Amino acid sequence: MLSSASTNILTVCPSLVSTIAASQSGPATGWEAKALEFFKEQLKEDVQATVPSLNDVPLHYLKPNSLVKFRCLVQDMFDPEFYMGVYETVDPSTNAKMLHCGKYRDVAECGVDFNSRNIVTAERQTFYCVPIPGENQWVKERYAGASQARQLPSTSYVPSRQKRSYEEDEDMDVQPQKQREGHSASQSPTEPSSDCKRQETEAPSSQAATSSHLDLNFPLPGEKGPSCLVKVYENWDGFKLNDTLEVYGILSVSPALSALVDEKDDLIDPTECMETAEEQRVRSPPASLVPRLHVLYAKPLSHNNPLLPCTRLEDNGAFLSSTLSEMAAVREELLSYFTHVCLGDALAAEYLILHLISTVYARRDVLPLGKFTLNLSGCPTAPPYAERLYQIIQQLVPSSHYLGMSLQNMNQLRLVPKKDYIANRLTSGTLQLSQNTSLFLDETQLEQGQLDTTGVRNVTAMGNLISWQKVDYDFNYHQMEFPCNINVLVASEGRSLLPSDCHIHLQPQVSSSHVEEYIRSVHVHPQVSSQLNKFRVYLGVARLLDYSISDDVTKSVEEDFVEMRKDDPQGVSAEDLHRLLVVARLLSLSLGHTSLSRDSWLRAKHIETLRRSRIEQHKSVNGNEP
Repeated sequence: MLSSASTNILTVCPSLVSTIAASQSGPATGWEAKALEFFKEQLKEDVQATVPSLNDVPLHYLKPNSLVKFRCLVQDMFDPEFYMGVYETVDPSTNAKMLHCGKYRDVAECGVDFNSRNIVTAERQTFYCVPIPGENQWVKERYAGASQARQLPSTSYVPSRQKRSYEEDEDMDVQPQKQREGHSASQSPTEPSSDCKRQETEAPSSQAATSSHLDLNFPLPGEKGPSCLVKVYENWDGFKLNDTLEVYGILSVSPALSALVDEKDDLIDPTECMETAEEQRVRSPPASLVPRLHVLYAKPLSHNNPLLPCTRLEDNGAFLSSTLSEMAAVREELLSYFTHVCLGDALAAEYLILHLISTVYARRDVLPLGKFTLNLSGCPTAPPYAERLYQIIQQLVPSSHYLGMSLQNMNQLRLVPKKDYIANRLTSGTLQLSQNTSLFLDETQLEQGQLDTTGVRNVTAMGNLISWQKVDYDFNYHQMEFPCNINVLVASEGRSLLPSDCHIHLQPQVSSSHVEEYIRSVHVHPQVSSQLNKFRVYLGVARLLDYSISDDVTKSVEEDFVEMRKDDPQGVSAEDLHRLLVVARLLSLSLGHTSLSRDSWLRAKHIETLRRSRIEQHKSVNGNEP
């Protein structure tokens, strides 16, 4: 029933269009309310897998006006737009009049009677959405593999069209399709298979040609996938910039949209148009490159880990109970694996686990609680250890990004989003990331030189991100704070120039002459999916668990801290207590415990003592390090 009804929402209750015309205004009534209720009822969790996704199905495989979904980040929010909610057409041959609904579509039928009294003007909001930045390949493959939607090339393909053609503008991504068809690893990632070549003859495309005249505004360089104009009809105040959503809606890819834009350029005097040419291009890109999605239902995503339930953990009792019973054992396996990755350093491996499960769980005024930025110093530079470490983390977390802190990158990259008032859009930056993205800063790439104005601004932005979990977007005449929740790991030789919540110096248990050979042996094995999946589930669940401290344990912690201050008044500060509490919290969660126990508190004190002792020892040997 869902598949047939999803072909075109305008066929759900066509007899009730007159109800809208009669009401003239107000909330969704009549057929609209029935249609929305129908789709919301149909889109249960077990049915959602049957809806094709823009994330993994090439656009030319999807039928116009069909029901699709899109996993995305709200990159920009445009001004509201007006449209004809109800309009009337006149048949020139018979003079017969007919009412039409303009909702969930971009182009009206021919023969609109603009003098009709039955026209109802309505308002909708438009969001510019992009795929979740930095979403790792294993996540995309897992979502695509779980999809039950079977798509064939759209029969709407027409070899010749007026104005700009669908085929000339389309920027389809055939890579996910190749992955779903199970191509061998030996095949070149950029070389299409014979099947894909045949598909390209059906709908030829040129990514270089299309991207040259339109910036898709992806936050991260090299990102692929569709961007989309998402049109929201109700409750749009509930959405915020940088929200991650899964949107279900009606796909609109009418080639007429491109033709209308071209005609507008030819017919409208620029001096009489309120929009600049740049703004028109941003608001009305070719639909074959930036499709429109008219929202029926949208849900915020608390995570994009396809191995976890999309609903709250508490609502999935069997899954949660089974996972918690295995967390201690999985933690031991992960600790052993990370110890190997950290060149035999078990303490560094312990802190790496704590870092990867950390998240901002609350804010007290300007202070974000729960963040745990880790500075791992002592990283070897001759072999590319930092890059190898990132590749391993990339296989375990849903979203991540590697940023080499070379002088060139710092002076040239745009990290902070900036408002472009000419095009009236928010130009994205590298730090416009979704929540719980792992940002890996490779400080081992630092070299001698001087930061220019852009470099200083970028380093300041990263410092603010680490300290306050916020990014100050540049609106030219002022800055606007946007809170974020990004896990930052800084790999460095000496102590990082950037702030951190925890600093640990790597102590390799491998002789320096064998480090390069050892690092080469630290391979990433994506094929061992069962082991990796256990780690992925473990890290995701530990981050989502609730946590509390009982009154008895709180009193015990206070007494312990007083004793620590007596023993070392100068060496123990309130900042140390805060870090201890964060470490104790993360230790508890890493074991699957949702409350702090006395054992976890003592364990936290123990590893913190070891960490501080190691740093002091390293300072005494290397007096030049701050």
